[in-house]
Amino acid sequence: MQLSRNRIDREGVSCPGQSGCSKPYPLWEIATPLVTTTPTYWDGTTETTVTVPRNTPGPSHVGAVVTIPRILLISGSTREGSTNSAALRTIAADAGSDFEAVHYAGLLGLPPFIPGTDPEPAEVQALHREIGAVDAVLFCTPEYAGMIPGSLKNLLEWTIGNADLSDKPVAYVNVAYEGRGEAAVATLRTVVGYAGAELVEAACGRITVLQSDIGPDGLVAEPTARAGLNAAARALATRAARPAAALTSINLDNRS
Repeated sequence: MQLSRNRIDREGVSCPGQSGCSKPYPLWEIATPLVTTTPTYWDGTTETTVTVPRNTPGPSHVGAVVTIPRILLISGSTREGSTNSAALRTIAADAGSDFEAVHYAGLLGLPPFIPGTDPEPAEVQALHREIGAVDAVLFCTPEYAGMIPGSLKNLLEWTIGNADLSDKPVAYVNVAYEGRGEAAVATLRTVVGYAGAELVEAACGRITVLQSDIGPDGLVAEPTARAGLNAAARALATRAARPAAALTSINLDNRS
């Protein structure tokens, strides 16, 4: 779990000048509403205080670390104007304070997987670091020739020997129209299973995104599709933030 440097005490937490302090924190463990204030000082710095009410039940929150899960977004498409990439951009744009979205941009730069390569290429080492620095991974991929694209399969093969995805929560969204993309989903499920990842079923599903759903800003504008994308991402973020939580499966099929 990637932890912020901020801690809750019985009164609250102050973090002057820290970039992560300009928005409220999603403390899933605390049901009582929090009070957040963010004054701006003359020099442009800010200080956010998140106040935990004194009657918050349970002593476990005193001194607890405020956590915001980080999710790596990986698109299996390298095509300009891809609906898969647009879906992930939309998720990142709507993340708010629930999670931090990190885009993976190195798919085309990865060399072909060759078992036993030592030392590994710099691009592969960077991939290991990026996956290791996040709490969960969300895939969105098209289907090519009855499976996931070769570039995405190549990425996944590089992760297996290093156990990058072992026990890490992962999920996928299938943005293809009903009846399409199922072979890619089946292949992805098989490969991440071999990688030892934990597939978060509550965050997986079909959320159809058409080219006509994408606005001028490159984000999904169609409300139902956008809501489904956000629901999937937040289900994965919840799992990443609360490892012991049992999630209720949600229906993401918005146009079936």
